Amino acid sequence: MAQNKKDTKDVDVAQLAADSDTGGRKPGPLVTKLLLGVTLAWSLFQLWIASPLPFAVGFGVFNDTQSRAIHLAFAVFLAYMAYPAFSMSRRDRVPVLDWVFALVGAFCASYLFFFYRELADRPGQPNTQDLVVAVTGLVLLLEATRRALGLPMVIVALVFLGYTFGGPYMPDLIAHKGASLSRAMSHQWLTTEGVFGVALGVSSGFIFLFVLFGSLLDRAGAGNYFIKSAFALLGHMRGGPAKAAVVSSAATGIISGSSIANVVTTGTFTIPLMKRVGYRGDQAGAVEVSSSVNGQIMPPVMGAAAFLMVEYVGIPYSQVIKHAFLPALISYIALFYIVHLEALKAGLTGLPRRSQATAAQRLLSFGLTVAGFVVLAGITYAAIGWVKGVAGAAATPIIGIGLLAAYIGLVWVGTRQPELTMDDPNAPVYELPETAPTLKSGLHYLLSVVVLIWCLMVEQLSPALSAFWATVFMIFVMLTQRPLVALMRGQGALGNAFMTGVKDLVAGLEAGARNMIGIGVATAAAGIIVGTVSLTGVGLVMTEVVELLSGGNLMLMLVLVALISLILGMGLPTTANYIVVSTLMAPVVVELGAQSGLLVPLIAVHLFVFYFGLMADVTPPVGLASFAAAAIARADPLKTGVTAFYYSMRTAILPFLFIFNTQLLMIGIDSPWHLALTVASAIVAMLVFAAATQGFFLVKTRWYETIALLLVTFTLFRPGFWWDMLFPPYDERPASELMTLVEQAPAGERKRIWVEGLNLNGDEVRKGVLLPLGDPGPARERLRKIGLTVMTLGPDVQVAAVQFGSQAEKLGLEQGFKVTAIEMPADRPAKEWAFIPALALLGVVVMLQRRRRGAAA
Repeated sequence: MAQNKKDTKDVDVAQLAADSDTGGRKPGPLVTKLLLGVTLAWSLFQLWIASPLPFAVGFGVFNDTQSRAIHLAFAVFLAYMAYPAFSMSRRDRVPVLDWVFALVGAFCASYLFFFYRELADRPGQPNTQDLVVAVTGLVLLLEATRRALGLPMVIVALVFLGYTFGGPYMPDLIAHKGASLSRAMSHQWLTTEGVFGVALGVSSGFIFLFVLFGSLLDRAGAGNYFIKSAFALLGHMRGGPAKAAVVSSAATGIISGSSIANVVTTGTFTIPLMKRVGYRGDQAGAVEVSSSVNGQIMPPVMGAAAFLMVEYVGIPYSQVIKHAFLPALISYIALFYIVHLEALKAGLTGLPRRSQATAAQRLLSFGLTVAGFVVLAGITYAAIGWVKGVAGAAATPIIGIGLLAAYIGLVWVGTRQPELTMDDPNAPVYELPETAPTLKSGLHYLLSVVVLIWCLMVEQLSPALSAFWATVFMIFVMLTQRPLVALMRGQGALGNAFMTGVKDLVAGLEAGARNMIGIGVATAAAGIIVGTVSLTGVGLVMTEVVELLSGGNLMLMLVLVALISLILGMGLPTTANYIVVSTLMAPVVVELGAQSGLLVPLIAVHLFVFYFGLMADVTPPVGLASFAAAAIARADPLKTGVTAFYYSMRTAILPFLFIFNTQLLMIGIDSPWHLALTVASAIVAMLVFAAATQGFFLVKTRWYETIALLLVTFTLFRPGFWWDMLFPPYDERPASELMTLVEQAPAGERKRIWVEGLNLNGDEVRKGVLLPLGDPGPARERLRKIGLTVMTLGPDVQVAAVQFGSQAEKLGLEQGFKVTAIEMPADRPAKEWAFIPALALLGVVVMLQRRRRGAAA
């Protein structure tokens, strides 16, 4: 009976994951083959348009609008074929009505591809056929979105569509003149301002390739390798399965763009083992949920939001990764510490090892392995640089041969180890795998990740081209790893091994396309919201509403934005979530913050709203990730969600901290020493915060110790709060010195200026702006690169022009604004001196707790 109950639970979890991410329908063999063909065609199409081949052969070149239309056509067709209309609908066949919806929806989506030239000849003048297609396409897109994502996204989109047409009937604060059906449909469906806008372009150009890369990597066996490696390294520790869950979810988050997929992939293995060592069911599920949702903030993919940030913030992809890395790292470190504290409080242990090596021997072995990889990476980097300098154009094939040799060598190393198989976490006795053999068995999987990171960070290729080359290498791995293993193990049957690899490749291509169905329709539906904002100006309305509710109080404004972002994010996948909150709430923080003197880089604002949008994946009553984990843990979903939110509080405070201290985003770091101090203080602060919220440090904390720990946390995260009371942070300089100061500024500096004037709505504006200056050069050239032209009239400096779509426009600068002042950092002692009293206070708490622990012993 117990076994039957377990099987039922497993089916429920698998069905929940399928319904959420890939569609739960399993039709007959003929339709299944058709769907396989369509998914393969979609994956191959995306690889084709990302590759250099179309331009090399002069065939199959699509512009952005055409590729977006084809991308959405695939997504809508597969949404109707893979997702049943209702939860009670049959899943063993595709009804005739769904066939009709799929074909008509695909045609409407591809309308811009088939009639591209005709539409270009009559911009803004849709005929009857255009309007019928637009209205039909919009309705079918919303129904496809409902099936793939549920009602929340549809409701948000319908509210914004209703606002488009009902503007004249709204209250005065949010009223606008409205739009006709012709204008609204043309804007939303027949241009690149709405459905076929930037969001869908990022889905087509970047996101698909990274999701496909992750699917291939997982299908090749990397997911199992990451999980087993985490358990081999950490499972023996106190509460080891929970710590392994944190690390394995972080690793899986690199290849997964979905919180619920991460929960199901790692949770089916980690949650039973966490319960075995003593964690409650809700605690085990909450640890997995917190770990999996954190995977969405972990570079380099960040649930595919990183590529949207490139477009919305206007900075290179490498900069997005740089700024997002430290908050994600310290958030994971804090979660690791939280599960350690839970284990301490409950007196939990780890899992037994198969070998009896001492802790010192294991530590030495691990240290030597890590040191070896660091040395090898350094030698490789230097060698490739030397080859590129000496060989010139011939460097690429030489490096390719070296990569092939490394791959074959690592596969050979893996074949010297026992074969890596997934164990049963529910088995009566579970022993941890051997550390060294487990780590060595799948090192060749890491090469594809190395290729991706190398192309992105070192070669500075575009994200799309980097993902293309990494995916091509992954395809090569999938086709060759099984035959190589069979050959090196002396197993024979190379043909069978190759065909198994082909089947794995086909399954990976299919899984990649299926995983993109929800993201494709989500980014398209989110385009409705973006289109409404550009058509009606509702973004300015949101600013006015938040300003009215906050009464001009900066902290209250940020809290309101956080709560609204949390509500807007409920029920949305990561990509749609970010599009919605960044479109509606990021401009609010920028505008109201600028008026209050809070001048922060755009990336900080976008990460702020992104983090709170993601918290909706955890928060009841909508958090699907919590429901999936609760099903595996056989725990109450609401209790699991509440516990997960409690564990995720560390993620919720981070945005408030890096808004006020952008050094946490690696901004304003001027030396290796400064970098080390920033990273160390951030890690210590987050660990102290975890101890304060858990009520346990060395022993159970008392109320005054909790207050002291929170004060230490605040000071380590934001030392400038106290320092600004003692020393003014900025000196004011006249506007006439702008060009001189811009020209003298070092590379990458952000210049604080204050502007005033009438905006396009005729309102008087006075606000601060943080101008991002790039490489050194003449002042006018540096300003031109961010889209800004100024003219000097005696002592006055005026904005002469602002380039459309530029960083200057994103900062809210407008033609005619006058620069009134420039703020330069004051010459004062470093704010990090505030760490000394904070650490002294921490030392007092440690002393008190050690004394109590000694007395109890």
